[in-house]
Amino acid sequence: MILSRYERMIAKRYLLPGKGEGFIFLVAGISLVAVMLGVAALIIVMSVMNGFRAELFDKIVGLNGHAVVQGYGGRLPDWQSILKQAKATPGVTSATPMIEQPLLATFNGRVEAVLVRGMTVPDIRANKTLKGKVLAGSLDSLTPGAGKVGIGSRLAENLGVQLGDSLTIINPAGRSTPFGTVPRQISYQVSAIFEVGIYDYDKAMVVMPVEDAQTLLLLGDVVGMIEVETVNPDRVGQILEPLAAKVAGRAVITDWRQMNASLFEALAVERVAMFVVLSIIVLVAVFNILSSLIMLVRAKTRDIAILRTMGASRAGLVKIFMTVGVTIGTLGMVAGMALGFTFLFFRQSVVNAIQFVTGQNLWDPSIRFLTELPSQPDPVEIAVICVMALLFSFLATLYPAFKAANTDPVQVLRYE
Repeated sequence: MILSRYERMIAKRYLLPGKGEGFIFLVAGISLVAVMLGVAALIIVMSVMNGFRAELFDKIVGLNGHAVVQGYGGRLPDWQSILKQAKATPGVTSATPMIEQPLLATFNGRVEAVLVRGMTVPDIRANKTLKGKVLAGSLDSLTPGAGKVGIGSRLAENLGVQLGDSLTIINPAGRSTPFGTVPRQISYQVSAIFEVGIYDYDKAMVVMPVEDAQTLLLLGDVVGMIEVETVNPDRVGQILEPLAAKVAGRAVITDWRQMNASLFEALAVERVAMFVVLSIIVLVAVFNILSSLIMLVRAKTRDIAILRTMGASRAGLVKIFMTVGVTIGTLGMVAGMALGFTFLFFRQSVVNAIQFVTGQNLWDPSIRFLTELPSQPDPVEIAVICVMALLFSFLATLYPAFKAANTDPVQVLRYE
């Protein structure tokens, strides 16, 4: 839409308040602020929801792999042959034996439920989720037979355990004696304290070499599952289909979607619902632009009639009022983007400041899963939000613009 010189001049004058037009300017300002808040809210919410999914996916998949081949009853006796078959499957990048078992841990009279995870030493040292998340000690000291473990930060806090303390892990399924089953208790030195960032893992995870886990659980040379990673986590079902046919009857394959189906489905539904609700907020804001333009047309009826008598075309008047409305929407959109990105950049500081002022814990990791507010802006989604705001603003200008263009100068100026 190309404006002539006089059309640009008139549109610019209509954007600024004239004498007795303070109320119209106020409504236009409110419209701009409403569009700004709507666009900012959409950008913030969609970025945070994307961040939630990305953070949960990275950390959950980082610890559990894209899929696990799990034996019946928590045991996989012929795991060596299944491991070879898994590694030979096209599309599989790695396959690692693993043991995972919920047990009890005690220290100085305190008892907590823990999730013992036995991993191979190379996997412990190369794991992306654990690597760089160690708060104290080192995972390199975890070697078979050393009697050392790494535990989550929340578990250490709940038990009062510090680096170098001895943590006793209790296996209720101990050895049978004439007097009954005696729980198996083994003490391990805490050589590393890590914080993955997912509350459920940090409050229960105990990592040890797979050989030590086999000794603790009296498994011999048996493992519980094989962790598998593929070239594409979204196609993990197709990639592992040949392997599923080979291990049928001996084990079952569960991918990351099945393991966390309820969580990711809830995030997807919540994301769509929030987008719809916040889009309605932007739409309501655009109605403010419509009302301000209608009031502007009524206030400028005499000026419009004079312009028509001086030779201004209907198309020119339409372009003038469309420019006014779209300019308000564009300024609101740009301000909303700036506000949204500013909030996302300082998001954790904002949350901490609100918590300090109100005295309330707004981000409880036990409820939110993650220890910090995540964010991952998607350029495509942000472009869609901006285009939607501009489109709504454009549509809101149509009625006032054509109303102004259809003004009859004879009727308006008859009694002047």
